[in-house]
Amino acid sequence: MKGAPILEGADVLEPLEANPPPKSNSKAIRHTGNRFAVLNTFVDFALATVERTDAAVWLVLYRDTRRDGIARTSKTAIARRAGVGIRTVARSVKRLEASGLLRVVRRGGLNRGPSAYRVQGVPNE
Repeated sequence: MKGAPILEGADVLEPLEANPPPKSNSKAIRHTGNRFAVLNTFVDFALATVERTDAAVWLVLYRDTRRDGIARTSKTAIARRAGVGIRTVARSVKRLEASGLLRVVRRGGLNRGPSAYRVQGVPNE
């Protein structure tokens, strides 16, 4: 684009429309859509039926869920972020597991690392 520079030694940039739009990543969009579907289902169908501490634990685990659908988090980290005690987290995990909102994939422990959980949006999914 020709014309007088705005600042000495600088040219005017081309209009933004001339630049091609960035490529979209359909896998990322699909993953985000699935995450919102799980969250919306939980809020619509299960949130009113669980205790507040259970909901806090579920939300912390939901936030930690990775692309493979598994959340790997220690009970200590869950307790710190949910603002509850470790024993409360243990009771909440048991209640969420019994209701079908959470599945313990791998139990962690000393020298075994954190537990792994699969978070589900509706009870007994």
